[in-house]
Amino acid sequence: MKENLSEEQKKTIEPFVSSTENSIFVLRNLPEVVMGALFSRYSRSPKTLRQLLLEEFISDEKTGFNEIVSFQTGKGIKQAVAIKKAEEFYDRVLLGFGDDSVAELGGAHLAVENVSNISVKLIQDARLGISPLEKSTRYVFFDEKDKKGNYSYFKPKELMESSFADEYIELCDSLFSAYSKFLEPMTKFIKEKNPQEENISDRAYNSTVKAKACDVLRVFLPASTLTNTGLYGNGRAFEYLISRLSSYPLEETKSIAKEMHSELSTYIPSFVKRSFGEFGEPTIQFLSETREQTKKVSEEILENEKPLFEKRQVAKTKEEAEESEEVVLIDFDKDAEEKILSAILYSSSHLSMEQIKEKIKSLSEEQKKKILSAYVGERKNRRHKPGRAFENSFYTFDILGNYGIFRDLHRHRILTQERQLLSTEHGFVSPVEFDSVGVKEEYTSLMKQAKDLFEKIEEKNPWQAQYAVPFGYKIRWYMKMNLREAFHFCELRSSKQGHADYRRIAKKISEEIKRVHPTLSEEMKFVDKKEYSLERLEAEKAQDEKIKEVGEKYKK
Repeated sequence: MKENLSEEQKKTIEPFVSSTENSIFVLRNLPEVVMGALFSRYSRSPKTLRQLLLEEFISDEKTGFNEIVSFQTGKGIKQAVAIKKAEEFYDRVLLGFGDDSVAELGGAHLAVENVSNISVKLIQDARLGISPLEKSTRYVFFDEKDKKGNYSYFKPKELMESSFADEYIELCDSLFSAYSKFLEPMTKFIKEKNPQEENISDRAYNSTVKAKACDVLRVFLPASTLTNTGLYGNGRAFEYLISRLSSYPLEETKSIAKEMHSELSTYIPSFVKRSFGEFGEPTIQFLSETREQTKKVSEEILENEKPLFEKRQVAKTKEEAEESEEVVLIDFDKDAEEKILSAILYSSSHLSMEQIKEKIKSLSEEQKKKILSAYVGERKNRRHKPGRAFENSFYTFDILGNYGIFRDLHRHRILTQERQLLSTEHGFVSPVEFDSVGVKEEYTSLMKQAKDLFEKIEEKNPWQAQYAVPFGYKIRWYMKMNLREAFHFCELRSSKQGHADYRRIAKKISEEIKRVHPTLSEEMKFVDKKEYSLERLEAEKAQDEKIKEVGEKYKK
């Protein structure tokens, strides 16, 4: 519909929109809660967004709009007053035509610092509504001490008040000390093995070597290692995250939840106020009780069972058996081809899915390949992904990999992942470089020390025992993904700049899919199966080119 706004009206709303004329524009200079409420009202009104903003928000004195936005536009109103007014405004709007989903229309950037690797993974379990970024073990050395001489690891209250406190501190200090001690010799070894070539800049070469050294030595780091994560999320997602973190049997996550709630309440109070209280507390109790009940019934059912290893390959030792089951395809869609082909044809016809499936059964292999070829097209790079029809086929993989691998692959959210508690049950990996640098003996000794302490703590505190487990120990988790996600996952995580460990997982997953569905996986052609000694080198060379381009673009 036509807005027909006067010039005066346009001037009134101009500070809050990127355009007073265009059909597509950005809202600006408004608190998140106001933008969320505005969009919610928008869904139930025949008016344009600019008309709504002008007539029902700016011009209505009851909304307190002027006081709300004056802080945003620098008129001197205190932030606390603006936030309070915004919250009152939100409550009135919600009462008038409320929908909880309004909380998805406003969000916040939240920094979460100095938390353990155990808690950060629980934070990042959120699949929808929150986008995380985390401090990398690949580009940052973890060898520094704070002003008090302490390494960067978390000291959980439950352990510090237990008889294991001294052993825990001794273990973590020893792990960090070894990590720090071997940084220089490992870096030297990598340089000797991979000398700098003439066409490689010092910046690119040194960055690549640093990444490699960090990749190799991260197996020393305990899961208690402190890290930082940045989160951008909508209000509804943060509300549930706070409740979920409060439900875990860890003092750390409960404390994080309270701090999150406190800080977000200074910015989007209306969106997170139900994390606790009348609605939040029952949710926290529900999550906690179902988790505990499931644990009890699992122990009851599986009481006498011990971990067995897949016998698809003959293995002489436990280590060989575990290597053979690093990636095991335990379930897949037997009718995948029929389902995907039917979904492809469905969107280009007016037939029912049932009719199309019957037709698919009569097609020749050549005709089926013709359909797939047309649908997938000529993929020129991994970003050219097949369409949603490929989401009709599912694969479930049981993964056994070191905790470092899990941390890297955990960030994939468009699939289902569920992990077991981190333990020392499945042994640990030992990087091949350790043999050449004289690291293995000390590393093996420390891993045994970690296992001994873990087993003592686990008897009474399995959740807290995880803090003592180094990244080198293996963890089990499963991944269930559709074929479309598998294309993305395998091609991205096998790319040459990736960590050698998770590249191996990605390649094995692609091989398993190819084994059961050779035709469907035929176009998964950007899986990089080569091996590289310096994985980051090409990416760093490309970074040099970008630095050069930006320098030339903005030179004065």
